[in-house]
This record gives sequence, structure tokens and C-alpha cells, in this order.
Amino acid sequence: MTLADLVERLHLKVFASQGSLGRPVTGGLVGDLLSDVMAHGRKDDLWVTIQVHPNIVAVAVLKDLAAILIAGGREPAAETVRKAESENVPLLGSPLGAFTLVGRLTELGVQGT
Repeated sequence: MTLADLVERLHLKVFASQGSLGRPVTGGLVGDLLSDVMAHGRKDDLWVTIQVHPNIVAVAVLKDLAAILIAGGREPAAETVRKAESENVPLLGSPLGAFTLVGRLTELGVQGT
């Protein structure tokens, strides 16, 4: 499944790096503690979080994550969007809470780490 598939099926908002939505998603994780994501994230994972600050982009780059999905209708900081664009990290959003998003992602076949 690609990010574009998930954007379409879950009606996700694209905040940054629209051109990278062809990237495959091979797994996922949910969490707001950056050190936990650094310890457990894997290449091509989709990361569901409520964090909106620029450091989330650095973690996504470090772990080569497929994208960051911000839950709960939160809006990323302008600096976060700029950093995501410059690092080519897809930054997505949804009004749904993290629990609901993870359930829907699981139904679509995205398996957690």
C-alpha cells in the first residue's frame, strides 16, 4: 500500500511533500515519545502521533519513515511544515484520534511494529 492509497482511503490532509505519496508503507507505529519512535521505528513505517513540532521531522529522517500522520485534528507548526518539505518527509493529518486511526490502518492491512 502506498501513502497515496492511505490519503485517499482515510481522507487525510497533506501538509507537506505531496510529491512523495507514491512511497510504500510496510508497517506502522503510534507514539508521542520521540525516543521510543527512534528505538522502534523501521524504514517505511507510517508514524501516527499528536506531536506537531519540528523535531518529529528529524526523527522521521533518522529512521527513514514513510510519513508522519498527525492525529486529532492538530495542525503542525509552520516550521515543521517547512522542515518536512525541505527533507521530503510526507506530513499528513486527520481529525480522527490516534486510537481510531490505528484501527482503520489495521483494517487496511498496515501492521504495527
